[in-house]
Amino acid sequence: MEGPHDIEFAYRLLAPYGLERVRLEAELDPFFQPLVPTTFPHNGDLQARVPVPLFMQSNSHAIALHSALGDTRLAQTIEESAFSIDYSQLAGIGIILDTDKEVAVTTRYAGLKEEFARNSFNLPAIPGTISADEQRVGVFVLPDNQSEGNLEDLLLQCAESTFPKLLESARKHVDFARDDTSFVDKKREDLSKSAKYNKAVVGSIANTLRPGRAVQASIQDNVWLRGNNLSLPRIKAVQTFLVDLFGLALPTAPTQ
Repeated sequence: MEGPHDIEFAYRLLAPYGLERVRLEAELDPFFQPLVPTTFPHNGDLQARVPVPLFMQSNSHAIALHSALGDTRLAQTIEESAFSIDYSQLAGIGIILDTDKEVAVTTRYAGLKEEFARNSFNLPAIPGTISADEQRVGVFVLPDNQSEGNLEDLLLQCAESTFPKLLESARKHVDFARDDTSFVDKKREDLSKSAKYNKAVVGSIANTLRPGRAVQASIQDNVWLRGNNLSLPRIKAVQTFLVDLFGLALPTAPTQ
């Protein structure tokens, strides 16, 4: 997955299937132990985030959600992990990424497929599908394997049903910042671009719900991806992809 937002997004979609976040190393399935870094700072960089996957486990499944920290490192992250664990033992391998760079989904996926093929890792012919081989492999391109966009497009759909007044207020706030000609900063993001605008709106909502908390923390803590929002068609499509990829089934008493 590209980044920490995507990790928490997948976590919320998988949680109803009886999978819980692993917090203690002693509770981690030994198979995934090699993915836990043993030194700090990572690669000698004191500012770099330590690349620890988010691990989820149930009585029947163990899943590692790994952030590539950017779309350019997706193939590299897969390759690096393959040196630590035996990929042939995994029931499913999936990738979730955005398509927010004004490149058609088909074009971007073709490039990704070619890049992975150079590392002897074959992706399905089209995004959103899962290989029929013994080991399931698939790629989901947010928001829906067809449209240009990103995770924020899905979160804004959730906000429309869960935080409608807060969403309206957040949009007005970002509109004001976008149109304020007195606000000059070379590092300021270009809010006229749809992807940047949506990120700003989502960030405004997240920071209002839990001041000082990042979007990924808001996804984990708040109700973006709970209840009826899990039935929204584009949200359900991603969840179904993950469920099929890992061969999951709802527990007897499902939790949200």
